Amino acid sequence: MGEQSVPTRVEHGSAGEPIRVLVVDDHDLFRRGLDIVLAPEPDITVVGEAGDGAEALEAAQDLLPDIVLMDVRMPRRGGIEACTAIKEVAPSTQIIMLTMSEEEADLYDAIKAGATGYLLKEISHGEVASAIRAVADGQSQISPSMAVKLLTEFKSMSRRDDERRLVPAPRLTDREIEVLRLVATGRNNRDIAKQLFISENTVKNHVRNILEKLQLHSRMEAVVYAMREKILEIGD
Repeated sequence: MGEQSVPTRVEHGSAGEPIRVLVVDDHDLFRRGLDIVLAPEPDITVVGEAGDGAEALEAAQDLLPDIVLMDVRMPRRGGIEACTAIKEVAPSTQIIMLTMSEEEADLYDAIKAGATGYLLKEISHGEVASAIRAVADGQSQISPSMAVKLLTEFKSMSRRDDERRLVPAPRLTDREIEVLRLVATGRNNRDIAKQLFISENTVKNHVRNILEKLQLHSRMEAVVYAMREKILEIGD
């Protein structure tokens, strides 16, 4: 019996394959606008569009994009529900929620659903391309105003869950905890590598091991889990 081939992520950027992006939004003009914004970027290509979460799931399954740029609130099937479904059929695809919603509940639900980024539509054109590159490189992206809300939620969640640790958390190494703590403060792979005097590839390996141990999809989701389980604490 022949071996089943498994899609693997290739190196992106000028020396590799372009980052393949699926754009999902229920407003046609916004999708067209993103096409125009991303068209000049030589290392990014829009491979498809969808107008709601149901179409997004079908397109993601067919195209296996590297990145999905997706709105939170759409007809038929919303972005958060679609995020969960897309991660099941295309686990290597990274999802960035690009939305007008500043609701904390939407942010938190998106992270739990496996989103790697949560950006508000007020960001500049250049920031969209930069966010795509960062997420394709294994980093998380979140709008600064939403990051403050997320840290506030961490602290509230930590207080609420003081008495609820019924199952021991998977054991992380001291180095993995160091990396996770720096991820939680918003540092990218390059900054973490410099601070810990290790290579960026080593940082990526640590992050991958952390996600495998915790059985989670994204760096942000790992930070939420770690805060809840008291694996790490972020100071006031």
